[in-house]
Amino acid sequence: MKASLFLLLVATSVGFAVESRYDPSRAPGGVEVMRTEFSHDGREVPLKIYLPDEMPAPVILLSHGLGGSREVGTYLVEHWAARGFAVVAMQHAGSDEAVWKDAAGSERMEKMKSAANGETFMGRMCDVPATLDQLERWNAEDGHFLKGRLDLEKVGMAGHSYGAVTTQAVCGQVFGRAGKAFSDERIDAGLALSPSPPRRGSAEQAFGEVTLPMMLMTGTRDGSPIGNTTPEERREVYPAMPAGSKYELVLDGAEHMAFSDVRRRGAGRRDPDHHRVILALSTAFWESYLTSDAKARAWLDGDGPRGILADADGWQRK
Repeated sequence: MKASLFLLLVATSVGFAVESRYDPSRAPGGVEVMRTEFSHDGREVPLKIYLPDEMPAPVILLSHGLGGSREVGTYLVEHWAARGFAVVAMQHAGSDEAVWKDAAGSERMEKMKSAANGETFMGRMCDVPATLDQLERWNAEDGHFLKGRLDLEKVGMAGHSYGAVTTQAVCGQVFGRAGKAFSDERIDAGLALSPSPPRRGSAEQAFGEVTLPMMLMTGTRDGSPIGNTTPEERREVYPAMPAGSKYELVLDGAEHMAFSDVRRRGAGRRDPDHHRVILALSTAFWESYLTSDAKARAWLDGDGPRGILADADGWQRK
């Protein structure tokens, strides 16, 4: 009898330890997907919204790269939503898939290059606050499918490539000698996949006042076919930011599209472990800074990341 009781207690304690161990790779919840759109200042903004089971949920905005759409990044947003976040994927007119879809194959790259300009950048800078404004209205509107389902006191911003530029801007990057800023005080944390240094001026001037928690992810082969940003230049962003809840991941061998679910013609073989690492670290980051999860923060700031990274991957925090 005593032996049986002892075994029961051991089994119970082991089970509790396994259950309580933090695992950002697990996706326990269901996800509801809705498509909608709204307009502001003559711009249409298509949205794809991923909703978790439990509401109200913290919100993550996602900004696509040049030539993308609200349909990209599904491997990321489905996981985040399953972890309890409401994810809103925005589509930016002027720098979305409409730029290249109707062009001949030989013209597509030129169309894409011409779309990376000041006008489309400013459009993106308007889309982000306009989307947050619209979400606030829908969240309070009787009869709307989003009524009461969003916790807009907790907002994250994420993006890849041109979407990372968008993220950096609304999270505190300043531009030019005048220090022009586009930050939105409603945003609490940012994730930049393939970050970019400023086109003009120093990285220190551009990022020296970024106080929000930020996670930057890049790769040793993360160059850009448009803009000619090198992998080394992408790594100028992290050291230019002040200390305090800043993280940088550098995946060994990762190319630019390793952070997307889209494959580019001529790209090398994709390492299946890269998406697993991106998902885990980004999830722990959101749960640390949008939900104040103590286990997530202990995992992120402790030995958790090194337990899933390859030996040659770079990881640092400050």
